[in-house]
Amino acid sequence: MAKPWRVLVNGTVPLEWLGGLVGSDVELVMGPPVMDTEWLASRAGEFDGIVCILADRLDRQVLEEGARGRLRVVATVSAGTDHIDLEAARQLGVVVCNTPGVLADATADVAMFLVIAVWRRLGEAERLLRSGRWGGWSLTGQLGRDLAGARLGLVGYGGVARALERRALAFGMAISHWSRHPTGLPGYEEDLDRLVSSTDILSLHVPLTPETRGIIDRRRILAMRRGSVIINTARGEVLDEDALVDALNSGHLGGAGLDVYVGEPKVSERLLSAPNVVALPHVGSATIETRRRMAEVAAEGLLAVLEGRNPPNAVRAPEAQEEA
Repeated sequence: MAKPWRVLVNGTVPLEWLGGLVGSDVELVMGPPVMDTEWLASRAGEFDGIVCILADRLDRQVLEEGARGRLRVVATVSAGTDHIDLEAARQLGVVVCNTPGVLADATADVAMFLVIAVWRRLGEAERLLRSGRWGGWSLTGQLGRDLAGARLGLVGYGGVARALERRALAFGMAISHWSRHPTGLPGYEEDLDRLVSSTDILSLHVPLTPETRGIIDRRRILAMRRGSVIINTARGEVLDEDALVDALNSGHLGGAGLDVYVGEPKVSERLLSAPNVVALPHVGSATIETRRRMAEVAAEGLLAVLEGRNPPNAVRAPEAQEEA
């Protein structure tokens, strides 16, 4: 007896991470490690659902071709959904599911690591040692700054930002936050420009939407305190990378800790060679437990749609997205 549903799964997703989809009345078809738009457009209509990752681009063409056929739901193993045309999906009646709330702690751990590494200049110190240029202990060598008493400014106040706040408080830091919607909580700053200009460490936690693209631009970077630093675990495009590099090279900024980039996986050589930059390859959620749970949540949402249920992880609007 033929199975009623066919689901395309990105080839890098382990089958054992798909929970209820495995062993259910679903035919799983494994795709390539990166499902490019041309390939997806040619195949999308053959499937009732697609399990994708950030590297897969599901634009309007893909979704239109899918909707002409069988496609009903797309589930992404990520919190961010900027690789999917959400407006096209809404117009075509294709439900999009993501993984909200799953990766907050893992990503906050990485953000806290970047805060410590940049503020204490540990990346520079590690590179000095590896290069063979370290001359031994020095009273004034590689001096960083104390975390206790430093002010951390959170741009966005979703799950990752709140998890980072808990970690930073344990280090004795002072915390302020800005959000697109007033939180009414202690530390809320309604004026983003005021937050930017009053913090020592600025950490970015907004999803990538038309409103947040380039939200930390050259003007805001130059308005930051001299010697302050930027941390970005959200999306590369929310930050003006060229302006960041210029501010680092001029000495206006004291450093940057980055896990995301414009146009990744390519990373600007200017950025990598700028002073006191700690750069990671988008590993914010990269723990076994977190990535597995992300895949399970994506699969649960997809199966709910196929079975006619309302998934709790359906993406309803760009402003409701969490950072990835």
